[in-house]
Amino acid sequence: MSDHDQPGGSSNQYRNIRINEGAKAQLGDIYHVGREDPLSLLPSATHAPFNSKVHQHEPPCLRGTRVDLLQDIYDWDDGKDGQDERCIFWLSGLAGTGKSTISRTIARTYNEQKRLGASFFFSKGGGDASHASKFFTSIAVQLANNVPCLRQYICDAIVKRIDIANLSYLDQWRHLVLGPLSRLKNFQQSYVLVVDALDECEGDNDVRKILELLAEARSLKMVRLRVFLTSRPEIPIQHSIHHIPQADHQDFILQNIPPAIINHDISLFLKYSLGTIREEWSLGADWPGEVVLRQLVLRACGLFIWAATACRFINEGEEFAEDRLGEILGGTGFEGTPEQHLDQIYLTVLQHSIPNTFRAAEKVQLYARQRNILGSITILLSPLPAASVAKLISISGRQVTQTLKRLQAILDVPIDIAGCIRLHHPSFRDFLLNKNRSGDF
Repeated sequence: MSDHDQPGGSSNQYRNIRINEGAKAQLGDIYHVGREDPLSLLPSATHAPFNSKVHQHEPPCLRGTRVDLLQDIYDWDDGKDGQDERCIFWLSGLAGTGKSTISRTIARTYNEQKRLGASFFFSKGGGDASHASKFFTSIAVQLANNVPCLRQYICDAIVKRIDIANLSYLDQWRHLVLGPLSRLKNFQQSYVLVVDALDECEGDNDVRKILELLAEARSLKMVRLRVFLTSRPEIPIQHSIHHIPQADHQDFILQNIPPAIINHDISLFLKYSLGTIREEWSLGADWPGEVVLRQLVLRACGLFIWAATACRFINEGEEFAEDRLGEILGGTGFEGTPEQHLDQIYLTVLQHSIPNTFRAAEKVQLYARQRNILGSITILLSPLPAASVAKLISISGRQVTQTLKRLQAILDVPIDIAGCIRLHHPSFRDFLLNKNRSGDF
């Protein structure tokens, strides 16, 4: 076996590559100047991996929650002594049911076990993470970094097709991922790709192509590649999944979990989160109490995002945390759909963002500014810092940060003014863009 066929060995094939000063080898919109590492030629979505900086404050599943579901996923990956050939696990669920939190948990677990091949968390309005153009090249870069014995083979593939980033997704997938993986001989190992929120990828045709190509993972013989993916139950995704042979995928619908189990998990989350608030603001030892906790669980209607938003809203109240809890409980009753309950918590946060101590004219001015800022953030293709948002609507950066400081239950507003403002959850964008839900706000 030659030197470049040894996993992890040196590669004479590209060792002596030299690019003179000023010379450029163009690959897509990336220019390679005076470097030797072929991986630097591949465009990569830096915010897409589960452990990228932008995701660092997003938690995994709380211990004791999602126990049965997580075990089902781990059992699928174990594959019943290698007899289970289903290479895709599709987890579908409505907005706010906790899909991304489950994905982070899965990705973190496999990363700690050195079995995470790559992760890609799609995000509408998330720049490179909102579309498929860097999906396959990002997967290849992560595989090369996460699986040391694969790095050389991926680098070899790049050198052989220096224009690979300009080629079709099929060529990228087979040349950069399947091809290198198939070169691993006598290497019986299993790796997992985690693809979150596929429904937030722009372009139905690209979504269909991604699913079609990911299903080809079943063709690998020695190395087993599993794909865990999540999405809302959008029609294009459902149709594409159903075109994959049933023997190649396992499906799980979050809404099919018995309500008692979901409510138990939400109760654990609320106990933990409200317990932290109780300690921080020195509230009573029994606050908020079991009765209130049960009421909150019922109002959540199975949506973890409702519980998370409610807890952030209460915590923002600081010494008025108890008052904010009372306001949530004083809203609409337990009737209505989960979406209506989510709309109510969003409206409560928005209404509280304008202090009653302001004069009428000041409230009108702040309300108009808030609408302009939120409208801009909602339709942006990529998150921007406060100063950039300010330029879009001709106000100061200070006005942006001051206006949004009371909206941190639904927005991530960094202390660092250079940091990008982001939605905590895409369901808030859905809410704002639907006038039937957001009303006159």
